[in-house]
Amino acid sequence: MKQILYKLFEHHYLSREEAYTILHNIAQGHYNESQIASLITVFLMRNISVEELCGFREALLEMRLPIDLSAYEPIDIVGTGGDGKNTFNISTAASFIVAGAGYPVVKHGNYGATSISGASQVMEQHGVKFTTSPDLLRRSLEECHMAYLHAPLFNPALKAVAPVRKALGVRTFFNMLGPLVNPTLPPYQLLGVYNLPLFRLYTYAYQHTNTQFTVVHSLDGYDEISLTDSFKIATKDHEKIYTPESLGLGRYRPEELSGGNSPEEAARIFDAVLEGRSTQAQREVALINAAFAILTRCPEKSIEECIAIATESVDSKRALASLKRFIELNQ
Repeated sequence: MKQILYKLFEHHYLSREEAYTILHNIAQGHYNESQIASLITVFLMRNISVEELCGFREALLEMRLPIDLSAYEPIDIVGTGGDGKNTFNISTAASFIVAGAGYPVVKHGNYGATSISGASQVMEQHGVKFTTSPDLLRRSLEECHMAYLHAPLFNPALKAVAPVRKALGVRTFFNMLGPLVNPTLPPYQLLGVYNLPLFRLYTYAYQHTNTQFTVVHSLDGYDEISLTDSFKIATKDHEKIYTPESLGLGRYRPEELSGGNSPEEAARIFDAVLEGRSTQAQREVALINAAFAILTRCPEKSIEECIAIATESVDSKRALASLKRFIELNQ
C-alpha cells in the first residue's frame, strides 16, 4: 500500500488492474485503517477516473454475494450520497411510491455517511431486519414489489471500510461505487449524483452496460431531483435539462427538504410523505424522483404520465400499503 499511496500523492492515477487489486486487498484485511483513510482522502482531493471506477467496480462485483432476482426485472433507485445536503430519505420514499404503482424495486442501500439518516437507518427505524435470504427477498418482491439489500451484508469490502467511513464522516469513493454494485445487477436504474463530473462519468460507464438507466443531477449540487434548481438527466439516448416549473411543480428552498436532526425525525418525515400528510415540497420531490424511475422503466410513457402514476400511488395509499407489508415481511 505504501507504494500505491506514494504514486497517488504524486498525482498519478491507478490502472484498472491496480484498482481491482486494492479492493480485493481491502476486503481481505491487508490494510490498516490509517492506510484506508489515506486512500479515501486522495479521492476527496481529485475526481476518480473511469479506469479506477471500473477496476473498483469489477472487484466489488466479483466478491459480492450474488442474488438472482432477474425474473422480476427490478429497478434500483439510489443516490451516491455525499452531497452534504442532509435531505430526508427521498430515494427510499420514491422506491415505495414506485413499488406501490406495481413496479418491482430492489433498493441497494447503506447507513448515511454524511447525513443524519441513510436508507438503512430509516429501515431500522421501522423495525426492519436486513436479510440475505433469497426466498425472503423474492417473497417481499411478490407481496409488496419491494426488496431491500443492506450493502455491507452483500459485499465484504463495504463491510471492511464501514468503521473508517463512519469515523471520517465525509463522502468517499465508496459513495460513488455503491450504486454500481447492486448485487442483483438490476436491468433498470435511476441514479443521482452530486456533481457534473460524476454525472458524465456515470453516464459514460453505463453506456457500456445493458442497464436501462437515468442519471440525474440537480445543478445546485443535490444527488437527486431536489426541485431547488434546474436539474439534468441523461439516458442511453439523450440528455436534457428541466426546470421544476416546466413540469408544473414548485421550486423549493433547501431547508424545506431537511431530514431533521435525528434518525427518528427523518423517519417521521418519510412516513408523512407516504401517508399523504407531508409538506408540498416533500411530496413533490418524492413524486418527481419516483416519476423519473417509472419513466426509466417505461420509456414509452411521457414524464407527465409518470408523474400521474406516482401521484396516484400515494393518493390511493398503495405506496403506504407497500411499506406496511414490507415491514411485516421483514421484521
